[in-house]
Amino acid sequence: MATYETSDKAEQVFGKLFRILIEDKTFTARLRESGLTVRLLHNKPECSIFVSPDGVVVGDSVPENSAITIKMSCDTAHALWMGKLMMPTAVATGRVRIRGKVAKVLEFVPILQPAFDRYPEIAAASGILG
Repeated sequence: MATYETSDKAEQVFGKLFRILIEDKTFTARLRESGLTVRLLHNKPECSIFVSPDGVVVGDSVPENSAITIKMSCDTAHALWMGKLMMPTAVATGRVRIRGKVAKVLEFVPILQPAFDRYPEIAAASGILG
């Protein structure tokens, strides 16, 4: 059984996660300094998120252009955020596909630590179990 049964639920949880990050001044400052924008494209179910220093866009209005595009299933995203799957393993096994400069990806991953800290409680509050 899939972790996320509907696109709406995936957009709600992942959108909330990134909106919390965007409120963190250190996170947005680092995005702005590096000129970093990220488009996350999830499938099974479909869920699109765009993150920039100016905010988070969720759903059909996600821009096409970004410095980094990360593609994965919602189940893979859940496993990553829960700390059950490491990004290098996910990339090496093809569960995560990344488009963009490797240097940009390397800048992005370390600033995501607050998301790893917060995701389990956000997911649990939305009825998504670990």
